Amino acid sequence: MVILAAIFVMLAVTLIPALRSTLNQQSQINELSDQLASKRERVAALQQEQRQWSDPAYVEQQARERLKFVRVGERSYTVIDAEVAPADGGPNIAAPEASTANTPWYTRMWQSIVIADTPADATATNQPSPAPPAP
Repeated sequence: MVILAAIFVMLAVTLIPALRSTLNQQSQINELSDQLASKRERVAALQQEQRQWSDPAYVEQQARERLKFVRVGERSYTVIDAEVAPADGGPNIAAPEASTANTPWYTRMWQSIVIADTPADATATNQPSPAPPAP
């Protein structure tokens, strides 16, 4: 009985490290196959985007939307202050909003210039500033 127990102990001592490394390697293989699947999805998405950008109609659409480009002979109009004036008659000071994250940088810059150019006394009295004198 002692010899049989010694054989089982010897088998356990030799097989446990091999079994542990096999299980570790199997978990690494599963992890790498998951990473490979996600990378393949990313490659497929990038290939789809590349196909879109090779289409001239899509490029034109993006240039019109993002960069405000127009064709020769067309006119582009941009509404700078589309919001309604406040009803309380208080100063019109722009506060940062969550929707400004989607606006282009040049729009935010232009809005800051317009706000900085508005005199403080004109907004307090809610009357337009007097016209500059003629030269």
